[in-house]
Amino acid sequence: MLLVETPERLVNSLRSSLLPRYVIGLAAAFATNFAFAHSIEGGDASFVASIEGPAIGPFIYLGAKHMVTGYDHLLFLVGVIFFLYRPVDVIKYVTLFAVGHSITLLVGVLGGLQVNAYLIDAIIGLSIVYKAFENLGGFERLLGFTIDARLAVFVFGLFHGLGLATKLQEFALSENGLVTNIISFNVGVEIGQVLALSAVFIALTLWRTTQSYLRYAFATNTALMAGGFLLTCYQLSGYFLAA
Repeated sequence: MLLVETPERLVNSLRSSLLPRYVIGLAAAFATNFAFAHSIEGGDASFVASIEGPAIGPFIYLGAKHMVTGYDHLLFLVGVIFFLYRPVDVIKYVTLFAVGHSITLLVGVLGGLQVNAYLIDAIIGLSIVYKAFENLGGFERLLGFTIDARLAVFVFGLFHGLGLATKLQEFALSENGLVTNIISFNVGVEIGQVLALSAVFIALTLWRTTQSYLRYAFATNTALMAGGFLLTCYQLSGYFLAA
């Protein structure tokens, strides 16, 4: 990872000055949004609950909207592509993630796989922690080993798909057109993912042309890790309170 090559004096400077306020501010923003990271509410919920028969266009729209507003999914993917410079590498990792979450979304809803939404969302939070920790070089520098990033992205994609499935499982979906609608929803998720990540990758590419990229890379990934921990704690507290 590039952070391994960051001069110690730069890291120490970040820790002592910019990092505390930067991390606290971003983590607080993440915590506020995480509580509503990927729920289906309002008019969308009424539509999903009442639909009878195939509705390809609306479900594609719902899937795209769900991903674009799914802060937990997007933050994990931001961590995944943070140090990926070539579009071909971005496509490779995002495809692994997409295959993973597509499998469990379809199996979860169409196959009736029931999981606890709080626990799944807590694992999704830990996926953000994992990726940020890896970006910081934590596994190699502190624990002395590395994890196959491709396998990790695919496995966490499975959990993210289950997270999507739990939101649809909250509704008594009609069997009429169910397969078509769930596949359409998944297509929409992929469209939303491509749109959101395209914007993120362009922004990262522009940021990398400035000196502030490496200067704030440590702080940004620390903020991602803090946000992941906050999401995990929030979901676990919900699990124990519900129990």
